[in-house]
Amino acid sequence: MSRQALGKGLDALIKQTQEVMQMPAEQAQQLQTPGMSVTRIAISKIVPNRFQPRRVFDEEKLQELAQSIKEHGLTQPIVVVYDASLDKYEIVVGERRFRATQLAGMTEIDAIVHKHLGDQEMCALALIENIQREDLNPIETALGYRNLMSKFYITQTDLASYCGKSKAAISNALRLLDLEPEIQQALQEGTLSEGHGRALLMVTDSAKRDVLFKKMCKTKMSVRQAEDAARALMFPAKKADKTAKPVEVASFENELQTALGTKVEVKYGKNMKKGTLVIHYHSLDELDNIASRLKNKML
Repeated sequence: MSRQALGKGLDALIKQTQEVMQMPAEQAQQLQTPGMSVTRIAISKIVPNRFQPRRVFDEEKLQELAQSIKEHGLTQPIVVVYDASLDKYEIVVGERRFRATQLAGMTEIDAIVHKHLGDQEMCALALIENIQREDLNPIETALGYRNLMSKFYITQTDLASYCGKSKAAISNALRLLDLEPEIQQALQEGTLSEGHGRALLMVTDSAKRDVLFKKMCKTKMSVRQAEDAARALMFPAKKADKTAKPVEVASFENELQTALGTKVEVKYGKNMKKGTLVIHYHSLDELDNIASRLKNKML
């Protein structure tokens, strides 16, 4: 299924929704748009989004937002769709604002009401809105991507095009879900960044990866330090001997390994005028990522 699986005209739908969200409340409430209206809704009539990509809500920040809403009101309406079977409004975008409004003790909230939204459109709107706001942690983003791909048969290429990301970025995000639950938890809590997660993925041995993970958390490594430590685990320096590679070759291998994020070997004959360059990969996603990096270097 191609990008069109997300629903014809979804690009326009997202743009239109965002434009209305940025309008002053009084102006938005006077808007007459087919398939969309802006009104005040009883909070008791609202339910969370089934496709909400955000898994972690910072309670302290929610309290801060609730206090701001008490003092200044809600600056942006939430986005909902009416579910006639439940006689409820399901949140599409704005669950954090909805929760803060509840904490502020309000009984009603301004909302953009979409009359007709399919599951695909709801899922896509929720994910893309959060990505554009950079509101999600790396694991939430990856789970959102996987949710869209698995539920609606969207390819990585289509998803990259739709979200305005490179295919390599989508692939790298999804690979974080291959990490152990403890590491994913650290990425969700912000103890580690996405860069740290990618460094850990360089270590294919799970026991070694766990050792590095604990060291990262204990010593507060930078991403660069984490990458260097991962390479040291994967490609330990060999003792100098008669078969040791010339410094120029070893330096070239290291530069390529840094650029591509994987093991690289140069094999050569006696006179070094001819040889073979070997680039290692451990999954099709990693191969695609390497190809993208090489392509970008050539452009």
